[in-house]
Amino acid sequence: MSALALEVAALSKRFTLHLRGGVSFPVLEDAALVLHAGECVALTGPSGAGKSTLMRCIAGNYGADSGHIRLRHRDAMVDLAAADARLMREIRAESLGHVSQFLRVIPRVPALEVVAEPLRARGVPRAEAEAQAAALLARLNLPERLHGLPPATFSGGEQQRVNIARGFVAHYPLMLLDEPTASLDPANREVVIALIAEAKARGAAILGIFHDSEVRARVADRLHEVRPLEDAA
Repeated sequence: MSALALEVAALSKRFTLHLRGGVSFPVLEDAALVLHAGECVALTGPSGAGKSTLMRCIAGNYGADSGHIRLRHRDAMVDLAAADARLMREIRAESLGHVSQFLRVIPRVPALEVVAEPLRARGVPRAEAEAQAAALLARLNLPERLHGLPPATFSGGEQQRVNIARGFVAHYPLMLLDEPTASLDPANREVVIALIAEAKARGAAILGIFHDSEVRARVADRLHEVRPLEDAA
């Protein structure tokens, strides 16, 4: 079996609504998941079951209340649930890529620089990083005339292509994909499917949410169901 890339164990997460009198409700309880290098696992389950919450905990956007999120980083398994800010920045730069549903970038930064930034953070020279970024944007059919413009001026589909290019440009060992083909036309959906296949072939581990059942069937090696807590007993 290929190397373990990610292990989630006994993970729990609850939210507190401070504007509603501090009412608290659980979303994840004793969640568990394993992911190996070279495979794509698709999270499934009804809306509200906690798929996005699980992914955001793994991405480090949400803190876990309890449990472990162990990820392979520099040939060792480290617990993201206990990682400090410095280690989390290091992991995001080297080991963990994330394509979210929405592109969040600094305003007025050109699309080409947005995509090249993960490579620049690794010390790749600007010219080389921007050449790789331009090639990937071209593959995703984003016109060259847009490369020098900030993505905030783009359509939703164009912004998503920038988001995808930024996520795939640096060849992360572990990738989180949250609806990567949303807002895409059929041609660019095929490009994303090919990018996922190429990432798996080079040994990347991919965890994704794919509401498009055809895309899910084509890219996922197996499914992992996230069940609402009231149905989990």
